[in-house]
Amino acid sequence: MYGEKRMFETRTGKTLRRLDAMLDAAINGTFQESTFDETELSRLEARWKQYLSLSERSLAQARQEREDLKKLVSDISHQTKTSLSNILLYAELMEDQAENGDSKKLARQILTQTKKLEFLIQALIKMSRLETDVLEVMPVRQPIHLSVERAVEEMLPKAGDKQIQILCSLPKNAEAVYDLKWTAEALGNILDNAVKYSPEGSTITVEGKSFELYTCITVTDQGIGIPRSERAQIFGRFYRSPQVQQEDGIGIGLYLAREILRKENGYIKVHSQEGAGSSFSLYLPKKI
Repeated sequence: MYGEKRMFETRTGKTLRRLDAMLDAAINGTFQESTFDETELSRLEARWKQYLSLSERSLAQARQEREDLKKLVSDISHQTKTSLSNILLYAELMEDQAENGDSKKLARQILTQTKKLEFLIQALIKMSRLETDVLEVMPVRQPIHLSVERAVEEMLPKAGDKQIQILCSLPKNAEAVYDLKWTAEALGNILDNAVKYSPEGSTITVEGKSFELYTCITVTDQGIGIPRSERAQIFGRFYRSPQVQQEDGIGIGLYLAREILRKENGYIKVHSQEGAGSSFSLYLPKKI
């Protein structure tokens, strides 16, 4: 009786060790099917090999589909950019050469609608690049004022149309690890919303603060604010609040900003009071 128990324990231990070795080999990518006397273990090993083969084929197919999608996004980006640039140029020429008020008005409408179309296409392309990993961020340690100045400068014309003042206050020599181009894009999306949803003649502040692990850039506006019930949704793709449905946009600005910060190992927080403005804080890591 004792001998049978000992034999069973030995066989069980051998099986468990082999199963453990099979899992290790599968994780390391070195699994090879072997021949064993134990019928059940041999059958399990064969099924395991079959599963790994199917997984490898599925992974290879997914990689190929992702590469095809990357190429498609790049092709669409190039072709639409060229076509829209030509349409914008012709619309501007039509507006300049129009001889009467009605013709100028029509040319101006074409120009306005083309600019909206260009914005929508470029926004969708940026989103596609993010989700297919075509967009590659390259964070380096650098002063945060570089990104802030770029984003603010691009937003000044739009803010000027509403007599909105943008004030900046950044710590001297404050630095973070981030990608200049894409962080300016994320910050620009935050500023664009601040301008869009703030009243004429108001003020937007951009402040910086350095912590032990992160450098924070906070954009505060005097706009419509965000209801508490919507704060968990605003970073979702294509989400738009019912109170801003009549404004231009498709609801991916905050989504893009969050994804860009995530790729840089940073994050975004929002504080808001309905009817009393919002503050968006972008946290950028200080170390790689």
